[in-house]
Amino acid sequence: MLRITVDDDQPRWRMRLEGKLAAAWVTQAADAWRTARTAGRVVEVDLTGVTVVDAEGLELLRAMKESGAQLRAKGVEMEALVGEMSKDPCKSSCGWVRHLFAILLLAMLAGVASLPAQPAAPPPLRLTLKQAVDLALRQNPQVAIANLNVAESQESGSAARSRLLPQASFEASEAVNRQNVEALLGVRVPGFPGHTGPFWVVGAGARASVPLFELTLWQRWQSAREAVRASRADQATARELNAQLVVSQYLGSLRAAADVEAAKSRLDLARALFDLASDLQKNGAGTGIDTLRAHVQYQNEVQRSAEADAQLKIALYGLNRLLNLDPQQPIELADQPSFFETPAVSLDEDLARAYQSRPEMQAVLSQERAAELAKRAARSQSLPALSLAGGWSLQGTAPTNMIPVYEIGASLNVPLFTGGRIQAETAAQDIELKKLSQAERDLRNQIALEVKSAAVQIGAARIEVDAANLGVNLAAESVRQARDRFRAGVANNIEVITAQDELARANDNQITALYRYNQSRADLARATGKMEELYAK
Repeated sequence: MLRITVDDDQPRWRMRLEGKLAAAWVTQAADAWRTARTAGRVVEVDLTGVTVVDAEGLELLRAMKESGAQLRAKGVEMEALVGEMSKDPCKSSCGWVRHLFAILLLAMLAGVASLPAQPAAPPPLRLTLKQAVDLALRQNPQVAIANLNVAESQESGSAARSRLLPQASFEASEAVNRQNVEALLGVRVPGFPGHTGPFWVVGAGARASVPLFELTLWQRWQSAREAVRASRADQATARELNAQLVVSQYLGSLRAAADVEAAKSRLDLARALFDLASDLQKNGAGTGIDTLRAHVQYQNEVQRSAEADAQLKIALYGLNRLLNLDPQQPIELADQPSFFETPAVSLDEDLARAYQSRPEMQAVLSQERAAELAKRAARSQSLPALSLAGGWSLQGTAPTNMIPVYEIGASLNVPLFTGGRIQAETAAQDIELKKLSQAERDLRNQIALEVKSAAVQIGAARIEVDAANLGVNLAAESVRQARDRFRAGVANNIEVITAQDELARANDNQITALYRYNQSRADLARATGKMEELYAK
């Protein structure tokens, strides 16, 4: 960017340039120069604010200098540039060298200055599975919302309880009264004034009330307490679900990392075969077709390795998102070696224990109890309600003649006709109770399915892991024997390539079986309500 300022004073014409005298801005400066009326006047070009000058800008400055303009410069580079233009270029060739060096130096400095500062990449965050789950439970937005819902339900319970406690307040008043005596007594009193007042009345004191018997308030408080329990169960459900997502994503990342390691191992093996085939061909003991087949196999493994690397990065990006971390924060898996471990799992979990442990079931049961209490509270509105209220205050026509006054009394409220409101509220709560009963039945069936399915899957996964481990060992031995036969010249490398493909499938089967076993273990923990207990404690 170039800023051009022209000062067209009568005895002097002055142009100030600030910024980069390069590219398209040179044309703007040239247009401003050519349209100026400088005949017979002192011309001055201020270059103290110029930071960059390219070859075209240099030619423009030279043309200005040759037409008699005075060039003002500031700084070592710009002063050297103007000084070189004042010399005869034919007398010294080294001046051009210094001039070009100054231009290049100015351009480099300006380019470096214009580059935005790049923040240093954060160091990788190395996390175990437990640390990842703990981190997610601390800062995941869904868990935070569940915590706020618990706090909100607790405040609602406190508000419901406050209606059972005594209420007290302080009142102060000041008023002027004027009353019609005939309207007050109902008759006109002869010889008596038609009104009283006006006179001031001031008072200050306390009032209090307490419900003595109102079953509706009591049952509403109990319903609010059950709502708090249901909210806490929902909070536990949110934590369990979030832990399940993090565990599944972490296990998927471990699987992707195992795929990367297996792909690298197969890539090294294919490279060794390719080198062996090439050496045998050079020594006259091998054929070109063997080398070509080995080269094709090597390129196939290069492609598989690149795909495995991409899948690992994508899996780590998903884990970063679940943990609510900075998108630029890299993650490393600290539990990568444990992916090949198969810890024992207890399968003696019965449905009764799963029903007790699952927070979803606890939430539904609490909601059912809250709905039942709300139904009783609605029905109890038809019962009499007894309360006690009173007040004590100082009252008078002026602060100087105030005397104590008080009132105390009990009130009994017996609903006789409410227009069907109580029946409607009771029926609404009864419908809500039936809905929750259906939800409980459906949830019990879901939990039973999840527990039984997880138990079957983990049993099958154990068999798959044992078979896959044996398959990898057998495939590796097959590769070793095929390579020995090829090296000895008794077979071509078709056997080796076939054995390598079988080893690749065995590796994939092993990784898949291990992933299914670990995922089935996590599914069983989720089905029995022990996700956080197993993976976060």
